[in-house]
Amino acid sequence: MLTLSSPLGPAPTERLARARADLRMGLGVVVTSEPGNPASGALILAAETLSADRLAAARQLGPAVLAVTARRAATLNARIYDGDLARVALPDDADLAWVQALADPADDLRSPMKGPFLTLRDGPSDLHRAGIALCKSARILPATLVVPLNDAANLATAQNLTRVSADEILTAAATFSPLHSVVSARVPLAVSTAGKLHVFRPEDGGEEHYAVEIGTPDRDAPVLARLHSACFTGDLLGSLKCDCGPQLRAALAQMGAEGSGVLLYLNQEGRGIGLANKMRAYSLQDQGFDTVEANHRLGFEDDERDFRLGAALLTRLGFSKARLMTNNPAKVTMLTRCGIDVVDRVPLKVGRGPLNAAYLDTKAIKSGHFL
Repeated sequence: MLTLSSPLGPAPTERLARARADLRMGLGVVVTSEPGNPASGALILAAETLSADRLAAARQLGPAVLAVTARRAATLNARIYDGDLARVALPDDADLAWVQALADPADDLRSPMKGPFLTLRDGPSDLHRAGIALCKSARILPATLVVPLNDAANLATAQNLTRVSADEILTAAATFSPLHSVVSARVPLAVSTAGKLHVFRPEDGGEEHYAVEIGTPDRDAPVLARLHSACFTGDLLGSLKCDCGPQLRAALAQMGAEGSGVLLYLNQEGRGIGLANKMRAYSLQDQGFDTVEANHRLGFEDDERDFRLGAALLTRLGFSKARLMTNNPAKVTMLTRCGIDVVDRVPLKVGRGPLNAAYLDTKAIKSGHFL
């Protein structure tokens, strides 16, 4: 008979991966607040994927609040007492539409007066913070319904819900997940027939990341490198709203011309918020908001990407020095902090046009890009 410590059971990292998937599917997750006290905790449900039936069932368990980030709360003119988030109490007549209207800014301009709101100022907010962090890692809107529980562990068992601790969630959000090499294979490219693709997989069950090696770069010399965040619209569709596609192709072309280089293709779409949220941001831009304002209205920071990925991949490939092709000073700073000696920043000033000029100007003014 298998014991409770059987290796067939999920480790904390694996339970977190389950929790992310559950939230995306609309299931609740039980989050405990004290490692030694599994009874104390809360039921967490993502506002974006919440159903009316589950909202009604959750409210029968106790008083519910909607936790939103401080960025979203500022948009809603809701008072912020917890620094990085606000806990909005649900009125008795709040329905699913009310909850999702607070989470999603799509109709903010059409219906700007959603308040006044009662936001909580007493008591801990660690469970609410953990719920938001879990939503962000699941690439869904960072707004979560939180219902406190007095018997969290038993509810999780009775309803077959994933149970994780707030500490596990918040520690994982702040910790870099190790990357493991999956496979490498030769891929002849238009810019160089001496191309090689490396696939890396993080331990936390997140998206895989890729390294495209051109030629045979000298591991003892600074490598011409580009940290490129995935952009489905720009890289694949040729979108004119950004300069991502031209930057990708220009970086590969220069590596091909010089005979060697490494392009790190990081699956951090939309500055780390995912494609669906990126499209939400595009819709807000159509309403007149710039790229940073749109992210804030959605509840995200200016940039949610983790550039430690790039440093980790370069290190795994055997490089310690780089000539970094970028206009973003944050990439230089993070690589340097992670032990990569950036001996030169190689500008990539390509792709500017009438449909993305305002976007690029915003990146320069608000994010400090060298454009």
